[in-house]
Amino acid sequence: MDAARLQTLGDELFDALITRQPVAPLSERFPDMTIDDAYVVQQRMNARRLQPGVRVLGKKIGLTSKVVQKMLGVDQPDFGILLSDMVYADGDALPMATLIAPKVEGEIAFVLRHPLRGPGVTTADVLRATECVMPCFEIVDSRIRDWKIRIQDTVADNASAALFVLGAQAVDPRDVDLTLCGMVLEKNGEIVATGAGAAALGSPVNAVAWLANRLGQLGIGLEAGEVILSGSLAAMLPAQAGDSFRCSIGGIGTVATRFA
Repeated sequence: MDAARLQTLGDELFDALITRQPVAPLSERFPDMTIDDAYVVQQRMNARRLQPGVRVLGKKIGLTSKVVQKMLGVDQPDFGILLSDMVYADGDALPMATLIAPKVEGEIAFVLRHPLRGPGVTTADVLRATECVMPCFEIVDSRIRDWKIRIQDTVADNASAALFVLGAQAVDPRDVDLTLCGMVLEKNGEIVATGAGAAALGSPVNAVAWLANRLGQLGIGLEAGEVILSGSLAAMLPAQAGDSFRCSIGGIGTVATRFA
């Protein structure tokens, strides 16, 4: 696609984020858009977001579930950028007024001690580079109308990233089985979803290794201190004002949040 058009679409998605007015699916309007085109749109959208005082905090991995990949007709995950104005602490209220149609995912967050640069990053490299893992909520939201997304739409839309909430507990990843650890997700006091670490590409460690190697192809590294969200361990749950959520991950801890 034409470079100027891709920049314009990035501006369009940024405007949709600010105004909370979603746009028609890009994949319908531009059926020739490739995934590489979509990442160019994402870069433009995020460049607009990097206002004074806002910085890159890390990366997120999306589409780690084989079921979701099949639904969107892809055979690999995608990624987006986490910014400092997206992060909230355990127990914080999330501002519904800044969101369009949010959904909640329970995940494991990695905090890096050392940088990771692909290609050739292994799971052992990921464990050595990780300072700690934490329970996490990712709040995804779509600037595409009615969540009518294909892979090009969600990639362009920063992998549907919106907000994330980090738990208060931090655990050495070598002290927990990240493949078998179980997750229980509660909404308004009722258990609504369960999952395990294996839901994220067989292990969240695999997901982080995939990200490091995928970014390495683009000449981008994962930096020391960055937060990496490794992918949802269960289905996305819709959220409305007044809803509260709690996520418990075996051997790691809990995280809670509510929408106000």
